[in-house]
Amino acid sequence: MKPQEIGKAYNQITHLWEREEFDMTNGIAQHQRAISFVKHRGNALDIGCGCTGRFIELLVNEGFKPTGLDISEEMLALARRKHPDISFLQGDICTYMLPDKYDFITAWDSIWHIPLSEQKPVLAKIINSLNPGGVFIFSFGGTTQAGCHTNTAMGPEVYYSSLGVSGFLQLLLDMGCIIRHLEFDQYPEVHTYLIVEKA
Repeated sequence: MKPQEIGKAYNQITHLWEREEFDMTNGIAQHQRAISFVKHRGNALDIGCGCTGRFIELLVNEGFKPTGLDISEEMLALARRKHPDISFLQGDICTYMLPDKYDFITAWDSIWHIPLSEQKPVLAKIINSLNPGGVFIFSFGGTTQAGCHTNTAMGPEVYYSSLGVSGFLQLLLDMGCIIRHLEFDQYPEVHTYLIVEKA
């Protein structure tokens, strides 16, 4: 599936994140851990920001100037209504040219939707967009091998891809990153996240 198709799928399911029972603490502790490694608190970017704004609010409260990026028009419409003072951009991270340098970038439950062939160039783009000492946190499928699949667990068909744990670690080490934290945070599910610092 192309990212534009993922955007259309997410346009149909914004209600899943607007339910009262949605856990607004999801990912917050992990982001607080990542922020603890940050040396400077300037620009921050939330890739695949969605509509809840929970990471945007955390970043503001931690002294960052955040921007949100998402491919879903409906997600962004909701995000802009909730946070009218924040800059939200619509774009495909595979092709979007990041306009700034950042001290912190998050891609929580988002870049696993891009084509497997785009994982390496997108990760390189993100790391290149960090300032020295900048921190990147992202979640991914902690598989043993690289691969991709689709499912309809949320309703519409959605695509997922992963380089696998070793694949992501090797790529980031090859780019000179410092690995700060790796965790299977929903074990035995394969949901995994990495915190890396640009040397």
